[in-house]
Amino acid sequence: MVLSVSEQTFTQEVLESAIPVLVNFEAPWCGLCRIIQPLLLQFRTQYNGQIKLVRVNADENFKLSNAYKLKSLPTLLLIENGIVKYRLESFRAREDLLLALEVIKDSCAHKSSQTYIGNKVPDLEYRSA
Repeated sequence: MVLSVSEQTFTQEVLESAIPVLVNFEAPWCGLCRIIQPLLLQFRTQYNGQIKLVRVNADENFKLSNAYKLKSLPTLLLIENGIVKYRLESFRAREDLLLALEVIKDSCAHKSSQTYIGNKVPDLEYRSA
């Protein structure tokens, strides 16, 4: 089960979390959002309590969608200590998500901020809103 977070609970559940949080911005009409859900659950299981997975309905939480400048769904944000560490967007397939999750796994120790777009990871800093 994935915790659903709203604008009212986002600060407490995400920004103030003691562990990193992978925020999945999705919408009920988004087919790819439903397809990647099992992969996200598997990723969370692999971290065995070291990462929290939450979902945000982008349609119902417009202020959050706007604050984090969503361009497409699904968009995933890895937030640690209230700071966006990774932004993963523009998925075209499950393989894109798997590649992006591997990037997170491999570089969590580096503690850098990056954006994943399609099949590449540019060295761009992302500043959270």
